[in-house]
Amino acid sequence: MSENRSKRGLGRGLSALMSDVAESQDASENAAKAADKAVPIEKIEPNPDQPRRDFDEAAMQDLASSIGAKGIIQPLIVRPSPRKSGAYEIVAGERRWRAAQLAKLHDVPVIVREFDDTEVLEVAIIENIQRADLNPVEEAAGYSQLMERFGHTQEKLAQALGKSRSYIANLVRLLGLPDDVLTYLRDGRLSAGHARALITSDDPSGLASQVLKKGLSVRETEKLAKKSAGNIFSDEGKPKKKGSAQKDADTKALEGDLAANLGMKVALNHKPGAENGSMTISYTSLDELDDLCRKLTGS
Repeated sequence: MSENRSKRGLGRGLSALMSDVAESQDASENAAKAADKAVPIEKIEPNPDQPRRDFDEAAMQDLASSIGAKGIIQPLIVRPSPRKSGAYEIVAGERRWRAAQLAKLHDVPVIVREFDDTEVLEVAIIENIQRADLNPVEEAAGYSQLMERFGHTQEKLAQALGKSRSYIANLVRLLGLPDDVLTYLRDGRLSAGHARALITSDDPSGLASQVLKKGLSVRETEKLAKKSAGNIFSDEGKPKKKGSAQKDADTKALEGDLAANLGMKVALNHKPGAENGSMTISYTSLDELDDLCRKLTGS
C-alpha cells in the first residue's frame, strides 16, 4: 500500500465511510431485511487489526440476550476475506458477531463492501469513536490514529464527525498525560475535566493522587493545578532559577496541539512580554526525523 494511499486525506474516504458506519448503527427494527445476505457465522472472521481489544463481558451477555430474543437488528458490514476464499472479514459489528455466537445463532445478516485494508481500519476506528461507552482515552486514541495514520486534520475530523475542533484537540492532549493518570481516566476514577486541568501541571501524577485521595471536583482540581504552577520551588524543594517562569495554560495547550499533529514532543519557549522565542521538536528515531523533514519540506 503506497504512502499516498494511506495519507489520501478526506476525499472519497471519510465521508463515504461515515455513511456506511451510520447505515449500520442507525438501522431500524426492519434493518435485517435490508442486508445484502445472511452468512453462516462460521464463515465470518474478525478483523485482525481491529483497534478495539476489550469487550465488557456483562454488556456482551446483555447484547446476546437481546439478539436471542429479537435477532440481529443491525447488519454487520463485511468484506470478502483477503485470506480465505468464500469467507468474510468484519469491517464493523464485531460485538454483534461475538454476541450472536453466545446466542447460538447459525447465521447473521451482512452488508458486503469492497474495502481495502486502509478503509477497513478507518471504519473500525470511526465505529469505535461513535460508541456510547467509549472512555476519553479510547476516544482520544481514535482521533490520534485518524490523524497520524491517515493524515486527517483536526478541522476535517471535526467537520466530518460533527464535533468542534477544540473538543477533538482537548481530548488528544490527554494522551500526553502519564500512564498512571491515563489509567485513572480509563477506569472512570478521573473525568476528562479533571484530566484537562492536570495537563497544565508539572506533576500531573502527584496532583492526580491528591484529587483521588481528597475526592476533589473539577473546579477544585483546576485551582489546585494553578496553585501548583505558581509554586516557586522545584520538585526537589530548591528555589527555581530566576527567569524560569511557568508556562501558561495557552502555551501548554498549543504544545499539545502541535505534538498531536506532528506525533512528536514539542516545547515552546516564549519570552514573556516579547514577540520572540523558540520551538523545540524532539524526535526519538531517525525515521521520525525523516518524517518531520518530509512534513516541513512538503515532499
